[in-house]
Amino acid sequence: MITRTRVLVAGAGPVGAVTAYRLASMGIDTVLLEAQPDCPEDMRASTFHPPSLEMMAELGVVDELIADGLKAPVYQYRNRSSGHHIELDMGELADVTAYPFRLQCEQYKLARLLSARHDAHAHGTTLFNRRVLGFEQDGDGVTVRVESPMAIETYRADYLIAADGANSTVRKWTGVEFEGFTWPERFLTLSTAYPIERHFDYLANVNYVADAQEWCVLLRVPTLWRILVPAPESESDTPFLSDAYRDKVFRGLLGIEETVETHHRTLYRVHQRVAKSFRHGRVLLVGDAAHLNNPLGGFGMNSGIHDAWNLTGKLREILLEGAAPDALLDRFDRQRRTICTEFVQAQTIQNKEGMEGVAADGRSLQELRMDDLARDSAKRRDYLLKAAMFTSLEREAEID
Repeated sequence: MITRTRVLVAGAGPVGAVTAYRLASMGIDTVLLEAQPDCPEDMRASTFHPPSLEMMAELGVVDELIADGLKAPVYQYRNRSSGHHIELDMGELADVTAYPFRLQCEQYKLARLLSARHDAHAHGTTLFNRRVLGFEQDGDGVTVRVESPMAIETYRADYLIAADGANSTVRKWTGVEFEGFTWPERFLTLSTAYPIERHFDYLANVNYVADAQEWCVLLRVPTLWRILVPAPESESDTPFLSDAYRDKVFRGLLGIEETVETHHRTLYRVHQRVAKSFRHGRVLLVGDAAHLNNPLGGFGMNSGIHDAWNLTGKLREILLEGAAPDALLDRFDRQRRTICTEFVQAQTIQNKEGMEGVAADGRSLQELRMDDLARDSAKRRDYLLKAAMFTSLEREAEID
């Protein structure tokens, strides 16, 4: 038996869920498949930038997302040694967006919200415990083989969209090169309900902290603090996930000896990679399946959502309005791959180097840069528009 649909989306993370639900909302029959039994509870991404919130408003879910999250209009760059901090206020962008703030909300909340709405939609079906095994495509569509708990299922779609993450099975089957590099150090994420704010003056909900010794990121989500620190090269993950290393992190950050209980500890490799093409005939790549970057700046999930928005708009023209597919899908590839290379990759690398680089006075290079922005309103506005991802979307629209 072959199940027929217009579009098949592999991966029910936030990017796949946005892709599927927007297509279904347009009236395009869409099946969303997820290999896990539920949307993965991944703690890595938790920042939604203003343009992404505008997109969620168009989908009719922004109010629920905001209610589940924490608004962060102000973010800080701090020197751990001196205590000096510089604030940037996204309220300065209130003239360009109804959402002049970063929303701190775990990504799985959006994935679960939209995958459920997609399944309830007349044009949507969401299926869990479905792992893509492989596909074959021809001039009329794509045939996809999927492993379910009970059988091997076959689907036939006009298009297959890979939103199945960094280790995308679909991308591997395309044979498309995943160009770039992997950072030598890993990143360690810890989450805790401990009141970290008691140990700092005027701590914001988003904070980048650096000194001559080490950098870290402090992010607040509704019930927890998330701490991101670099983990030096090592043959084993075990030392960094130990209680002893947890205590070392909090001792260095807060100057305390008491034990801080954590809810999650995750150690992961950090990549800077972009697929050589986001299009392989009728197979399209979005999100982490198409590009990976370090998390400094919160661009990964958001750029994936922007991939989805671009692609679904073009599929609407193709499937509902009869537009010629090749020109539109090639434009999707040019637009989104250019943005990922020129903006997301370049900016996240610059952010990491700025946090790690140290000036002669012990301040991070990022701190020096923020000091300059604090004194220059024109530079600061340009920076805020870029950091909020408005600039990249403007650039995308210019690419033919």
